[in-house]
Amino acid sequence: MSLGRTWAVSLTGLAGDLVEVEADLSNQTPAFRIVGLADRALAEAQQRVHNACQNSGLPLSRRRVTVNLSPASLPKQGSGFDVAIAAAALATELPMDPVSLADTVHIGELGLDGRLRPVPGVLPAVIAAARAGRRTVIVPEACRAEAALVDGIRVVGCRTLAGVARWHGLDIDGDDEAVPEVPGPAAGGESGDGLPVDDLSDIRGQEEAIDALVVAAAGGHHLLMSGPPGAGKTMLARRLPGILPALDDETALQVASIRSLSGTVVDSLSRVPPFEAPHHSVSVAALVGGGSRSLRPGAIARASGGVLFLDEAGEYSAHALDSLRQPLEAGSIDIHRAGFRATLPARFQLVLATNPCPCGQYGVRGGTCSCPSLAIRRYLGRLSGPLLDRIDIELSLSRVSLADLASRGPAQMTTANAREQVAAARARAAARLAATPWRTNAAVSGAWLRDGPLAPEPRVRAPLDTALQRGSLTLRGYDRVLRVAWSVADLAGRERLTASDVGRALFLKKGLQQ
Repeated sequence: MSLGRTWAVSLTGLAGDLVEVEADLSNQTPAFRIVGLADRALAEAQQRVHNACQNSGLPLSRRRVTVNLSPASLPKQGSGFDVAIAAAALATELPMDPVSLADTVHIGELGLDGRLRPVPGVLPAVIAAARAGRRTVIVPEACRAEAALVDGIRVVGCRTLAGVARWHGLDIDGDDEAVPEVPGPAAGGESGDGLPVDDLSDIRGQEEAIDALVVAAAGGHHLLMSGPPGAGKTMLARRLPGILPALDDETALQVASIRSLSGTVVDSLSRVPPFEAPHHSVSVAALVGGGSRSLRPGAIARASGGVLFLDEAGEYSAHALDSLRQPLEAGSIDIHRAGFRATLPARFQLVLATNPCPCGQYGVRGGTCSCPSLAIRRYLGRLSGPLLDRIDIELSLSRVSLADLASRGPAQMTTANAREQVAAARARAAARLAATPWRTNAAVSGAWLRDGPLAPEPRVRAPLDTALQRGSLTLRGYDRVLRVAWSVADLAGRERLTASDVGRALFLKKGLQQ
């Protein structure tokens, strides 16, 4: 036949659109043309496809080959269309099964020797194909385990273009098994159900801070820790993922899709919440994500479902910190570029850690601060009021002394114990919120907290009303204190808010003094 058709996937963020790849032969000047709003990397596929076909013993026709990517109005980018273009072009002359081609989605880049190379975003592309009703997808062998994470679709891993042609019924000699597999990037992060090895019992003399960390984990609350170097801020933050509940199937698949889009080969679904800790020199683009032609998730999206930890928060640029405000409120981040618009998930727990001043000795017992007052104000002023208003819990830590260690003895709280408490508290919250669209206290709307069926009695919320009237709390802060109060109540096993729960939440919002 002179017309070949098959399918590929165009990704914009985590969203994917099926693209019909059509190839046609015509009696015009011999050439190979790709049309359909392709970017530079995709336009260069013509040379990769031509050489790969030639070196696979499947030379293309010497007539004009026109490849159309439909819908033509949809921008397309990347080298992941190579295999689909080659399969459609070969089908214009070779006896390949048209039904098999029309039912199969092809994802992968071609090397000049005909081998299939991995591309970023295989997992979200396969998810998009499955949601569009496709039942078979061909991917590079190195991405087979990643694609197999999607249920309801048949995954075929091929090492060479000749193997793809054989799958579609072409009788050609050779064996894919004899061809060395193109290795993909190393699998990043943890996989499986293993939990971080760092334990809360390693932290000594910060029992109040550990209790506050458990409250934050129970409700999914954002946390700010302020204290001198050596107080244990980083140790506390790095142990937060270990006490969070394991990710459910949907969230684990979303986290894996973001990792895949970032260029990491994913070989299994990790149930451990992700932990992102970008350096304080990070740019806004690296934090938010984006790109001029194709989208790369930033640290905000990679932390979705887990923890975003900004250590030395006072060293970050004010512009970078303020870029967190909209994602914290919306739970997603919209990225607008000239060629595309994408929405990425951004439902994470923010943990900020900062010193009290640039030298870290301001207000420290036995320390001498050499920072001018203007430098201290400028340092702390990078944490703007609107950003602090979105923080649920504020801790002020001090260094642990020898007397503290002697008086408090061995640590009582372990990661396993804390995880059990958090799981029980989240189960109570989920049962209470079963008839609502929310599942954690941090996600509940303020209007429902204040006026819903479980709104606190006037005497219980009296301290909050007073703080709101005095102006020491905004209405957003009022709602956040109520959310923390419910987390305190869930940990205590109470069905209704009490004055002590609200008092504890107010105490955590204003800062923990030791």
